[in-house]
This record gives sequence, C-alpha cells and structure tokens, in this order.
Amino acid sequence: MNRLKLFLPCAAGVEDALTTEVQALVGEPVAFKARGGVGVVASWRDAMRLNLHSRLAQRVLVQLSHGAYRNEQDLYNAASEIAWEIWFSPAQTLKVEVTAQHSPLTSLNFAALKIKDAVCDRFRAKRGERPSVDTHWPDIRIFAHLTTDTLTLYIDTSGEPLFKRGWREDKGDAPLKETLAAAMVAATEWWPAHSTEPLPDDVPVLYDPCCGSGTVVIEAAQVALNIAPGLLRRFAFEKMLPFQPHVWSAIRASAQAAERAWPEGRAPIAHGSDVSFRMVDFAQRNAERAGVAHAVAFRGGDALQRLPPTDRPGVLLLNPPYGERIAAAGVAGQNAGERAQSRQGGRESAQMSDGGDGSEFFQQLAAHWKGHFAGWSAWLLTPDMGLPGKMRFKATRRVPMWNGPIECRLFKFDLTARRQPPPTP
Repeated sequence: MNRLKLFLPCAAGVEDALTTEVQALVGEPVAFKARGGVGVVASWRDAMRLNLHSRLAQRVLVQLSHGAYRNEQDLYNAASEIAWEIWFSPAQTLKVEVTAQHSPLTSLNFAALKIKDAVCDRFRAKRGERPSVDTHWPDIRIFAHLTTDTLTLYIDTSGEPLFKRGWREDKGDAPLKETLAAAMVAATEWWPAHSTEPLPDDVPVLYDPCCGSGTVVIEAAQVALNIAPGLLRRFAFEKMLPFQPHVWSAIRASAQAAERAWPEGRAPIAHGSDVSFRMVDFAQRNAERAGVAHAVAFRGGDALQRLPPTDRPGVLLLNPPYGERIAAAGVAGQNAGERAQSRQGGRESAQMSDGGDGSEFFQQLAAHWKGHFAGWSAWLLTPDMGLPGKMRFKATRRVPMWNGPIECRLFKFDLTARRQPPPTP
C-alpha cells in the first residue's frame, strides 16, 4: 500500500493552503488540485500522518475506483469489482454516502443502496457473511461521487470529520469549524504550520477580540507549539485490516516529540476576548484540553473597548458578528438593539438601527482600531462583501473562503493611526 491515490476534501477557497500543507507533510508534489480538495499519491503510512497532522483537510479518502457509468446497475458493477475484503471484515459496520454534480440519476439514496448491496453481496460470496449497516456510528464509511458520467469510489480513513479535534467540548451557537479557523491562520502567514524551527521572540501576537469559544486562538497556539491537531481523537483507519498498531504508535510518538516547548514566564502568543464571560470560560476550558492554556490568554470585554494585549503591533484575526449576531459584539449592538426595541414597542430585536447590516458597529470598531491598534494588521472573515466600505478601510488582500455553503472573504486591513487635525493657528 505504498501507491495509494488519496483525496483530501477541504472548504472551497482553502485548496492552495492545503496543497502547501500536504506537500510539507508527505514530501511529494500533489497530483492534482480541484475545487474543494487536493489529490496526492502516497503511502498508507502517509495517510495516517495526514489524518494526524492536517489542520485544513476535512477527511483523508483513498480512491479505489474511477470510471464511467450510465445507470444504477453500473454503480453496482463498479462496487462489486473492488476488493473490499482487504480493507475491512464482515464484522464491521458500514455506511455509504453519495454526492453528485449534475448526475442524471433521480435518487441518490437508491444509488447508495445499490453500492451497499454490491459491497454486501461481494462479502457474502467471498466470506459467506455480510457486514451490517450503521448510519449513525459506522466503523467504515464508503463515499461515492457522481458527475454527469463518471463514478469515483472512496474508502474513508478518517471516520469523524477532521475538524473534530477532540478538545472543543464547550461551544456556543454556530461555532467556526476548526479547519476553517486553521485556514484563516494559514492565510495570514503568521507562522507556518508544521514548522520545526524554534519560535523566534519577535513573532507578533495574534488577537481575536470576538473569540467565542476560542477556536481561532487555540488553532493558532497549536500551530505555534507544533501540536498535531489529531492527537486527542481516534480514526477509522484504526479499525481497518491494514492497520498496524506499532506503526501508528511510532507516528504518534514522533509527533509528540516534535512539539515545541513554551518557556516558563514567556508572554502568551495568542489572545482572545469576548463580551460574553460565559464564552470566555468555554474558551479557557477548551484551551486546557487542547494543551495550549499556558500559551494563550482569554479575557472578557467589549470588542469596542478592549485595548491591545501587548505593546508591539500584532495580528487581529476574527470572524466578527453580523446580522442578528451583532448584539453579541458589545455596546454598539446593545445600543442599537435597545433603540430597535423602543421603536417596536419593546419587542426583542438584535437588528441594527441602520437596516440590520451592522454598519454602526463596524464604523465604531474601525474608529477604535485607528485610535489604539496603529501598526497592526487586521484580518476579518465575513460574508459581507461590502465590509471594507462600512469600515472605511481599504482592503490590501481579499482571500475567498467558504464557510460551509456561505461564500465569504477574509479581508486584510493594514491599520494606521487616526489622522490628527492640524493645530489651530
């Protein structure tokens, strides 16, 4: 299993960063880059390492078949020809998932059923028994992707999606996925992931003033300490027949040996604050589970009032609240909500008085940054393409990223001090 075709899906917009990451981890150029993922030819050992170390991939899939199809019987025939018995046994449970782009088939559920039947029928013919189906917690996941006329079949080595690191037990509403937070950190080029070089003293601090449960801050701190993101979780490959426990133990031990120690007394490398003290508590507990509590600092406070956590300029990185979430940002949202309530006879509303688009909050945030964060760079992930205009900033970079189905931009602003009026003669 030294020449496996691996496919690593990712959030749209993250393909370039994932390409760089895969090449760094595998030591091989990627075979191809497509929208929503990267392909590479690598070994079974590499597949395990990618699961353990990748901060950006959603899964690590092994491609087992690719060819033309016209109907459901073609799906059955293609799945029947794969030697599933070298990957898992009938004692393990399975689930088949199908995705499609412009497929002529009328039912993806029926397509999944035909592939499942083929797998089970092959096991019955080869071993005299068949695996059971478990749609909730399967041991083995089989993925099929259909285009207009092609079928690709994969077996999943990850199990649960890779954004589930195992440390975020406390979270708020609609939390940012860890993989997307890691992509935001990577885009800033703040510090390269998977680097074994000593962390210099002059690395700027990273600060998220709307940190929620701490996802961006914790991902950044794990990058700084070179902590493999998958150390706290289990993977599907551990239940597969090619799995060798001693090889996996050596891979894990190597990852732990490469972690970067944080000197006692050194100031935190990443900071977070949130107007909700409950979320600050969540962030602190998550940081402890992630093994970075000694390298980060979380505090309560309004994004429009908190001052820089360090004397040196650093990097602001955040997914700011917007729309109905704007009230969570602090006084601007609260004041706007109060005004909206008074206009609507006391009915609760978190929409902004200027139409619900958050203009007032972002204008105040921009003024606060100009007054107190001169020299910093600010990166904001938002679906609002008009955000630079609301903040009256000029974006020096625009990085496309998709937060699930939502198209976003990661805007970069280089902050300068507010211009002072000329002295009165």
